[in-house]
Amino acid sequence: MTHVGVADPERRGVSMEVGIRFRVLVALGATAALALTASACTKSDGRGLADRKTQRITVETVFDTKTLDPARVYDQTGRAATKAVYDTLMTFSPDNLQTPIPDLASGFTQSDDMMEFTFTLDKGRVFSDGSPVTADDVVFSLKRLQGIGATASPLLEDMVINKLDELTVEIITGIPCPALPAILTTPATAIVSKSLVEANGGTMDAQDGAEDFLNKTSAGSGPYMLEWVDPLAEIILVKNPRYNGPQKPTYEKVIFQNADTATQVRHLGSGLAQVAAGLEAEQATQLPEGIELHSTPSATIVYLVLPADPSLSMIASNPRTWDAVKYALDYEELRAVGSHEAIQASGMIPFMISGHLPLGEAPTRDLEAAKEAARDAGLDKTTLTLSYPNNTDPEGLSLTRLAALIQVQLAEAGIAVELDPLHFVDAIDAYRGHRQVMGLWYWNTDYLDPTSYLAFGPGQTVAERIGWKLDADPSIVDLIVKATTTPDPTIRKDVLSSWARRMNDDGPFIPLVEPAMSIGYHPSVTGVHYNPVWLINVANLGYDESRDTTEDGTP
Repeated sequence: MTHVGVADPERRGVSMEVGIRFRVLVALGATAALALTASACTKSDGRGLADRKTQRITVETVFDTKTLDPARVYDQTGRAATKAVYDTLMTFSPDNLQTPIPDLASGFTQSDDMMEFTFTLDKGRVFSDGSPVTADDVVFSLKRLQGIGATASPLLEDMVINKLDELTVEIITGIPCPALPAILTTPATAIVSKSLVEANGGTMDAQDGAEDFLNKTSAGSGPYMLEWVDPLAEIILVKNPRYNGPQKPTYEKVIFQNADTATQVRHLGSGLAQVAAGLEAEQATQLPEGIELHSTPSATIVYLVLPADPSLSMIASNPRTWDAVKYALDYEELRAVGSHEAIQASGMIPFMISGHLPLGEAPTRDLEAAKEAARDAGLDKTTLTLSYPNNTDPEGLSLTRLAALIQVQLAEAGIAVELDPLHFVDAIDAYRGHRQVMGLWYWNTDYLDPTSYLAFGPGQTVAERIGWKLDADPSIVDLIVKATTTPDPTIRKDVLSSWARRMNDDGPFIPLVEPAMSIGYHPSVTGVHYNPVWLINVANLGYDESRDTTEDGTP
């Protein structure tokens, strides 16, 4: 057995009914909650500047919230909120997204074949109601995720989860699973209070009825608790007075507000918001004077997809059509739509993830090859319909602008394209429902391990949407098996690169752009770091009085 790490005390699906506001009374009681709110609005209360300035912080982003039930959460806004309310067994430090570290666990061991993992809980940790976190809570939480049939349920598929004693849990994966520590960092694997969730309809199967309760009430051990939820407008968190984990939250109250990116910029300039997450590319270079910028290529892949099932389109599913589209695209021009630190996607594994291809192996334009492939496929006899969501811009990159540019570029190769902009809900329903001929989409990882991106391989989750079956390319499937079962990280990295290379050569998915994640913030705010899974960990945000140039008092 290999021992991995000990927690360093100094380190760091039914959708919610919208339009209804829920008021959540925190453990301190209604009186204390009202007192806290009142104090946050007071400018002349005799306290120091730092005390007043850490009463609250407003983080604005474009909401995509569907649920705050951690086992069902899959959108970034929901993950950002649940990351603050719930602990997971493992996490990542802000400055290292390669190696998972213990969080609610104090450490873990793994067998040499990476099929048996044993996690020891950090002794003395408690939920927000004061009850202790035990192995029973861990087993219940992970088995609930397995059993309810949520989007993230396949992450723990076929794993056996056992309690060994009050503070020890064993997970047996059945096959080598080097990605498990990374999987256990995602908010979907958060640990909830078994007794509280069961008392409010929670089960470990599809009959689970706790989502409504968890949409408005905290059942975690994290540094914050839910106070107010309006899924269309605002999520308010308050500091958990009983939190005793390794993080050191600074702000008494964190307010997530739904705002388009133009509003975010205005509110940064006026002081109505202190952090703006997910700015558009042009806005990131035109921030108000004095506003800081954290910008980096994200782990999001923006890609084109064509069908593999002839029943969707005989011509579009022809591999020569795939070739024609790949060769026709001007990738540098597409990348420039993202600008400001966006990069061309070299393959279906992004640059920050192990196994990615170097930029020198990225697809390139070849108009003559595109025209030849288009003739071979009979593209002169049809018009391709390009569907895409027109009300969501991943990391500020405009899919509408990108789609229009793709239409022009393909026309230069003799490929006619009709644009089909749809609301996200309609577009994703058609995509997942096996009804989309050609799509412009994006993929943000479920967990920080390259195996998350293998979902695009034949027979895997995303590939099934366009009818690319398991037997379509056995050699690519073989690479998927090796990548998910090889313990040696060096060998595994080479296998993943081989998979990405084969996907570029022979797959129906065409990687386009890795947009930059741009976060604007006031200079007095510290600890601003982008995480591809939970966007931003608000418990890491701090306050530097020496860099506060705003008017004295609470913003």
